[in-house]
Amino acid sequence: MVFEGNNKVRRKIYQAIDGLTDHEFNEKPSTGGWSPKQILEHLALMETYIAARISGELKNPDSPKASKRIIMLPGSVVLKDQLPEQTEPTEHYKTISEMKEELHNSRIYLLDVYDASCKDALKEKSLEHPNIGSIPLHQWFPFVGMYEKCHLKQLRKTIDCLLVHGASTGKTDIVE
Repeated sequence: MVFEGNNKVRRKIYQAIDGLTDHEFNEKPSTGGWSPKQILEHLALMETYIAARISGELKNPDSPKASKRIIMLPGSVVLKDQLPEQTEPTEHYKTISEMKEELHNSRIYLLDVYDASCKDALKEKSLEHPNIGSIPLHQWFPFVGMYEKCHLKQLRKTIDCLLVHGASTGKTDIVE
């Protein structure tokens, strides 16, 4: 199944935030960086952005063909200044429940784009990644899961920092 890896990573993201209060979820670590809320908001925005770009490229008659690529993402996340503006998280307070709903909606959108697409077109058309180059559209769906896996590491480090330097939630383990 195309989305099996994505769903597995998403479950791990939910496990990582399990036990956090909404206040902790919105708190930035004292060492800097994004709050857990901002990390999840970025993932929802990025998934929506990628789905919209795939949808647009499917309608583009001049979309270039690209060969299947081996895609390996670094363990660390991309620098903020390299992100599309549309994927920047906000400073607005959101509950865990609200962010789970946003992630659910972004996943439904990605699934809808996949389900509505011609599978041949997904192999015949491509979308440019700023660091990797042209990637066939069909490879963008599992790419979302790989991208979330990189941010899962960031999320875990952020939560660990919050728990060590902030109020404890009583949470001692984050299961991989």
